[in-house]
Amino acid sequence: MKISLKFNKHKARSRENDWRLLLTLLPYARRYNKTLILSIILLIPLSVSAAIQPIIIGQAVSLLSKEPSWNFLEKLPLDQALQYLTILLAITIIIRLIFVSFQGFLVQKVGQEITASVREDLFTHVTSLPIRFFEKTPVGRLVTRLTSDVEALGEVFASGAIGVLSDFIYILVIIVTIFTLQWQLALLLVFMLIPVTGLIIYFQQQYREANYQAREELSKLNSMLQENVTGVNVVQIFQRENYNVEMFRKINRDYRNEVDKTIFHDSAVSATLEWIALIAIAGVLWLGGLFILQSKIDFGTLSAFILFARRLFNPLRQFADKFTMFQAGFTAIERITELKNEPVENRYQNVALSRIQANPVILKQQGGEIKFENVSFAYKNDEYVLKNLDFVIQSGEKVALVGPTGAGKSSIIKLLCRLYEPTQGRILIDGIDIKNIPQEELRRYVGVILQETFLFAGDVKGNITLGENYSFEQIKNAAKLTNIDQFIDDLPQGYDTLLRERGANLSGGQKQLLAFARVAIRNPGILVLDEATSSLDVGTEALIQDALFHLLKERTAIIIAHRLSTIRDVDKILVLKRGQLVESGTHEVLLDKNGLYASLYKLQMLGN
Repeated sequence: MKISLKFNKHKARSRENDWRLLLTLLPYARRYNKTLILSIILLIPLSVSAAIQPIIIGQAVSLLSKEPSWNFLEKLPLDQALQYLTILLAITIIIRLIFVSFQGFLVQKVGQEITASVREDLFTHVTSLPIRFFEKTPVGRLVTRLTSDVEALGEVFASGAIGVLSDFIYILVIIVTIFTLQWQLALLLVFMLIPVTGLIIYFQQQYREANYQAREELSKLNSMLQENVTGVNVVQIFQRENYNVEMFRKINRDYRNEVDKTIFHDSAVSATLEWIALIAIAGVLWLGGLFILQSKIDFGTLSAFILFARRLFNPLRQFADKFTMFQAGFTAIERITELKNEPVENRYQNVALSRIQANPVILKQQGGEIKFENVSFAYKNDEYVLKNLDFVIQSGEKVALVGPTGAGKSSIIKLLCRLYEPTQGRILIDGIDIKNIPQEELRRYVGVILQETFLFAGDVKGNITLGENYSFEQIKNAAKLTNIDQFIDDLPQGYDTLLRERGANLSGGQKQLLAFARVAIRNPGILVLDEATSSLDVGTEALIQDALFHLLKERTAIIIAHRLSTIRDVDKILVLKRGQLVESGTHEVLLDKNGLYASLYKLQMLGN
């Protein structure tokens, strides 16, 4: 119901916007002007050779019926005249075979190039979208738009746009040809196009709505599939297999029903065209028979018109098929356009890009002062998770953020890295508003180690460098600094060992060690540890503590830790509760205050 309402909301404006949506492909098409122009020029000999063939066959029928034919044929013996017509027919067939193959190759090549370009641009756009977008958009829906929707868009151009132009030129050549032969029979065939056009438009509108809903159901299907594959451990541990299968079966059934509707409307167009083509042939036979009895035309002309009637509706049938493709493509373009219209991350809010490019901000490695000035933040309107935060972390200072779950600790890190923008207030690093710092510079300066490490499919060294240009010596030094060089050397191929998706062939501790090396090689000025040692065993944690000693030296550090015993030696502890800063001080000072921190610490000691 929701999908239907969503479609109806846009249906009124979709008709006027369809071709406007198609125009969004023009910038991509312009990249291949020469190939496109050549493929369009090749349509002319294709159409002319196809239109000549019925006339040649009609001339053969006239010769065999001893009726008037072309002048040069009447001067030749019958067998020689038929040989000439056979050779001429063979030439037109060869021309079509050669040109169809070459023209089809050019069109498909351009279509694939456009599809690849759109997919690359869309991927670049998606990776620049703010985190807020990904939190509200299922992964399966994004995958559908980047794969099947982009493929449908490519088909619109490759097989659709040029194909429709080819069919249009072919129909136009046939209409001109038949009017030169006999205008009454030609008029009969042209009049038959009127009901065909009306029926095609009606069925295609129905197909468009069904296809829109089918693609929405496909997005749901992909989303559930991705969710279940990612969370297969939880599914099996809690025995949700049967429940999830039933949910998948329902979504799959809904998708199948919507696809059935598209098949019905598509088939209705083909069946309608088939019947009207037969009616057109019957009409030509009836009217042509009367003209033959009245000696207005001969059997050769009637034979040519019967073939023309069939050939006139063949491109119409192909046009209807392509029109179906267009409807699927328009839906895909609409969905892709919606995604491309999502605003990208605001990298230079309130700052002229030209000024930043002229005077780029370079943060000093010896700096690292962090200042929050009356910062408030809400993920949703008026639902604040941080309220009026006002504190300073001095350069080189080690500060811990503690508090109950939901206090806003992770939100502070997200704001510092500009994954989100503050709702109110501002954040400064070394006296510079982070909105004025290019994101590349900011995120290179602020190194973050999260509780859950994400590893990409690829080798070990690639997961340390993450595509940046570091020498192998730098990679080894980063591994040595974080005490994981021995672990990497013990792997089958060392630094070239391939990791499976999400590092499935490594333990949780090993993945976390790689995350430390990933940050160490970038030598950040500010280091953020978000529960970074919570997944390490005792032996691994001992290794990492030594690495942390070197990493934290002369660096500003923010540490989020639930185990309060691990942060007793920091310079300052900031205690948060419901997004507000309620306490601040060293471990001993906060214990003496006997406030929230003291309560949390005593509870943990009692639990231990």
